[in-house]
Amino acid sequence: MSGRVASVERNTLETQIRVSINLDGSGNSQFDTGVPFLDHMMDQIARHGMIDIEVVAKGDNEIDDHHTVEDIGITLGQAFSKALGDKKGITRYGHAYVPLDEALSRVVIDFSGRPGLVYNLPFTRARIGNFDVDLFQEFFQGFVNHALLTLHIDNLRGTNSHHQAETVFKAFGRALRMAVEADPRMAGVMPSTKGTL
Repeated sequence: MSGRVASVERNTLETQIRVSINLDGSGNSQFDTGVPFLDHMMDQIARHGMIDIEVVAKGDNEIDDHHTVEDIGITLGQAFSKALGDKKGITRYGHAYVPLDEALSRVVIDFSGRPGLVYNLPFTRARIGNFDVDLFQEFFQGFVNHALLTLHIDNLRGTNSHHQAETVFKAFGRALRMAVEADPRMAGVMPSTKGTL
């Protein structure tokens, strides 16, 4: 399972995005997206997932951040799909609970080959600083559609929106780390009775 790295570029009339990842990294990250709060959240993915992530994005942020955030999710998902290849030997499933003060979130992942998102994140306010919290669902939907995984996100409690978001992204990073980890007992084996994912 060596060389689990990928670089993907996505260029549209609305955004130009470049993503590079190393699934066997050390949690290093570098972001230049024009959306600072998303950068802060993606840093949680890298740090807690032990995945090296670099994202450079230019988008039509003068309109709003919607296209940039969604397209980063899409491109990051494409990079994961490329880096995982045929998925032989991976754990496949991952889960994590993460608290931050009063907030608690659970994220469960299955690299099933079937995109599916169950998203239960009842934010207590509509914006965190200048960031529209509705865009997190767009980010995760884009990721799910292109990484081809089933993703369940549940914020179980929380009153501070920053804490709610941060627990979700930390748990997402931890669940990703578990799911993409090499399973020594499954070396070279497809983790499915179907024979494919």
